[in-house]
Amino acid sequence: MTDQSTYFRKGFGLKAEVEETLSADYNGQLVDLLRASDYTLSAGPVTVRLAREFGFCYGVERAVDYAYQTRAKFPDRRIFLAGEIIHNPHVNAKLRQMGIIFLQSGEEGFDFSGVQPEDVVILPAFGVTIGDFERLRALGCVMVDTTCGSVLNVWKRVENYAKDGYTSLIHGKYYHEETRATASQVARYAGGSYIVVRNMEQARDVCDYIEGQGLAREAFMARYEKQVSPGFDPDVHLVKVGVANQTTMLARESLAIGEEVGAAMERAHGAEYRATHFRTFDTICSATQDRQDAVNALLEEPIDVMLVIGGYNSSNTISLAAICAEKVPTFHIADSNAIDVETGTIRHAGATAHDEVETQGWLPMDRPVRIGLTAGASTPNNKIGEAVARVFRMRGVDPAGLV
Repeated sequence: MTDQSTYFRKGFGLKAEVEETLSADYNGQLVDLLRASDYTLSAGPVTVRLAREFGFCYGVERAVDYAYQTRAKFPDRRIFLAGEIIHNPHVNAKLRQMGIIFLQSGEEGFDFSGVQPEDVVILPAFGVTIGDFERLRALGCVMVDTTCGSVLNVWKRVENYAKDGYTSLIHGKYYHEETRATASQVARYAGGSYIVVRNMEQARDVCDYIEGQGLAREAFMARYEKQVSPGFDPDVHLVKVGVANQTTMLARESLAIGEEVGAAMERAHGAEYRATHFRTFDTICSATQDRQDAVNALLEEPIDVMLVIGGYNSSNTISLAAICAEKVPTFHIADSNAIDVETGTIRHAGATAHDEVETQGWLPMDRPVRIGLTAGASTPNNKIGEAVARVFRMRGVDPAGLV
C-alpha cells in the first residue's frame, strides 16, 4: 500500500486556480478558428485542413494540469520531475521556467540521490518502473503520479500475463520510458518475463524461433539481449506468450504483430495449443487510435503537403508522420520555429528521430496549395496555431486577418 498522505493521483483540487495560466500558455486562437470553420481555413492561394482529432489528449492535459497544480500546492518546496512530463519541448521548457527540476534516467533508473523526504517528485504521463517507484516510496517524499490511465491499462494486462505464466511480448521501443515502465510490471510475479519488439521484422524473428527456424538460440539472445527480461530463455519463455504494446505505436502494426505471433504458434503446435498458450489484446490508447483514424480520413482528400507537429521523440507523433508519408510529402516538425518564412526552408525530422534536416522549396509557390495538418498528443494548440500562421505568411497572407 502507498501512504495516501504523500501519494497523489487525483490532483489537489486546484484546477480552477491554474486554469488561466494553462490557457495563456497553451491555447491557440487559430486552432479555435479552424474548429469553428469545419477544420478548414482558406485565404488567397492557401487552404489549411486540420485533422479532426489532434494535439493534447486527455492523459496529456491531465499530466500537465497536475504539474501546474503541484507548483501551486507547494510554492516553497523543491519539485522534481522524473524525466519529461510528456514528449514536447515547449511544455517541458515551461515547467523548467516554473522551477521544476528534471531528473535524468540511466541504465539503473533515475538518479534520486539529491531528493530529500521534504521534496516533491512528479511522475510523468509515461509512468516509471516498479524499481523507481519503490525507491521513491522508501525516500518518503511526496509523489504526484500523472501516469496516463491508458498506460495503466496496459500495465494491468502485462501483470496478468505474468501472473498466469505468460511472457509479455511488447510492441514498442525498449528504451522508451513507457515501455520500460510497462515491462517492469512483470516483476510483480516470480518468473515474470518479457521481450520487446520494435516492428514486424523483429516480431518475425520471434515467430521463426517459435516455429523452430531462423536464428539459433545464441544468435537470438545476442540480437535481443537489451530487449528481454533478466534471465530470459527463448526455449522457456516463448512457450506461452501474451501480446501488449506501447500505447502510442502504430495501431495497425501492433494488431498485425499479434496476429503473426498467434499464427506462428498455431503453425508450430496447432490451433488448440494457440488457444491455451497465446493471448492478445488491442492496448493502443483511444486517443492514439482516434488521431491515426483522423489523419487517414484527412488523407482521403486532395492534399499537397502534410505537416505533422510534435516532439521528435514523441512516438505517437512519429506514427502519425509515418502514416502521412505513405501518401503525401510529409514534414515532421518540432514546432513552428522550424518554418522559416524569410528563406522558405523547413527544418524537420530526418531518417530517425535524432536527425534534423533542412529542406528548401517544400511548399509549392506557383499554384494554389492545400496543406494538411495534424499534431501529436503532446502538442499544445498554440504551437499548432503558430505553425498555421507561418504557412499563411509563406504565401503572403497576413494571419491577423484570419482571426
